[in-house]
Amino acid sequence: MAEYLRDIARPDEQVETAEGELIAPGIDGLELRKPVQHVDNRGVVFEVYDGDPVKFPDPVVWAYQTSVYPGVIKGWFVHDEKVDRYSLAHGALLACFYDDRPGSATRGTTLHTMLHPRGVRQAIIPIGVWHLIANIGDEDAELINLPTRPYHREKPDRRGLPWDTDKIPLDVRSLLPANWPR
Repeated sequence: MAEYLRDIARPDEQVETAEGELIAPGIDGLELRKPVQHVDNRGVVFEVYDGDPVKFPDPVVWAYQTSVYPGVIKGWFVHDEKVDRYSLAHGALLACFYDDRPGSATRGTTLHTMLHPRGVRQAIIPIGVWHLIANIGDEDAELINLPTRPYHREKPDRRGLPWDTDKIPLDVRSLLPANWPR
């Protein structure tokens, strides 16, 4: 009997609810948020930080903006002492996460999502969770970070691995668009 491609093709899996909430397996402590946006005849404002002690239990002690050029991947990175609190200001980024924390209930879990103005714009990344961002768009992406500790130039709190490492069980290359510049 002939085999039809439709019979062997993998069906799409549900990735979000009807309300737009992600239903992918989570990583303990990782928060992905769609911040409040205000749209009127003058433009759009989105709330990066609203002072809510539940959403931001640690004080804002430092802030910076970084850019990612089209076709560039930053990461894999992990921090031992600080939480990253990302807010996408402009563009679109593929964001990938891997939990390798000893004792974590979600150790070994990977997760990927898009940071996009029309969806998830914020990621709160716990200490010890590896993360990577890739600009798969055609314009610079701008990201604001409100980390829980200031940057220490003499002893940076960051460790890194190549984006295509085989030590993290997520094939980032498989998530990149077919027209990826590399």
